[in-house]
Amino acid sequence: MFDCIIVGAGPAGGTAAYHLAKKGRSVLVIEKESWPRIKACGGGVSPAIAQWFDFDLTPAISLMVEKIRYTWKLEDPVEADLPVPMWMVKRDIFDNFLIEKAQEKGAELRDKTEVTGIKFKSDYWEVQTTLEPLTCRYLIAADGAKGPMAKWLGFKESKKRQSLVLEAPLNQSNQTATFEFGSVKNGNIWGFPKADSYSISIATFRGGEVKNLSQNLLEYVQQIGVNVSKDKLLEGYISLWDGDKNLHAQNAVLAGEAASLSDPLSAEGIRPSIFSGVKAAEAIDEALGGNKNALSKYTQIINEEWGADMVWASRLAGAFYRFPKVAYKVGVKLPAATTVMSKILCGELSYADIANTAIKKLSSSFLPGRG
Repeated sequence: MFDCIIVGAGPAGGTAAYHLAKKGRSVLVIEKESWPRIKACGGGVSPAIAQWFDFDLTPAISLMVEKIRYTWKLEDPVEADLPVPMWMVKRDIFDNFLIEKAQEKGAELRDKTEVTGIKFKSDYWEVQTTLEPLTCRYLIAADGAKGPMAKWLGFKESKKRQSLVLEAPLNQSNQTATFEFGSVKNGNIWGFPKADSYSISIATFRGGEVKNLSQNLLEYVQQIGVNVSKDKLLEGYISLWDGDKNLHAQNAVLAGEAASLSDPLSAEGIRPSIFSGVKAAEAIDEALGGNKNALSKYTQIINEEWGADMVWASRLAGAFYRFPKVAYKVGVKLPAATTVMSKILCGELSYADIANTAIKKLSSSFLPGRG
């Protein structure tokens, strides 16, 4: 019997596996895909994640980006320097790097193994898989936005938003991150360079499903001179934070996208997933040590240290996408905007610090004589 089985080998699962194994706990990571796997993801991540690891992450970083460029319907461009370089990662390499570090500490990985059901038996979990049943004292559900674990554990299903990603050939002269606003309603298109490719992603953050999301993306890449066929589209899903929630069950916790941790304004997902992996490992370790309140404390920590600020992110997103053109002109284009967002992504600022001012500024733009 394992101390903990982690379902899903993404950033949350890999991080939790590393920190639990490092504490001497017996850990098994179950991954349904053949490992390492390609993952539909833009791959931008704040260097602030380094604080949660005691090893060098450099080998897993594809590129460090220092410039960002914004456009409105491919016009009205503005370019800015990032005060802190943004890390760009390829998820097959980055996720595998974390798993390898966990394996060095004693964690096990079983890939090409799908979990088909779970059952709690008095004081342990039985995990049914396509290969054999496995047992553990605690579970971490880190199987992503579309994974079944949250539902099986009795959690209310969160809304998932479609995201599409194209991997395009890299123009060597272009090592700038880009954000295009106005080409898709209630969302945007972003391009993140890697060492050998360019990831172009699209998603919406408010409202209902957009049926022509793929067409929007293909039209955009055509307009910027990228020749990529539709069959190169990778589909992913984002589960945005939608308010305080319970993240623990009987001897189990949700982590990463399974816990709907993505930022409602920026769609940032890797950093909060890693944060949840760290905190999930701490909670499981404490629970194994006899702390009966450890898992409820995990829910409290995620809600207070991540969720509380995401409420402000959601309010900002609501204001932004209600008046996107005005928001672009009076917000995004300002030199200070890039600095502020960079500090938020690094944890040096919170949305709460700037939200009221930003929303008031946007609102005042509609008053007579204010532009």
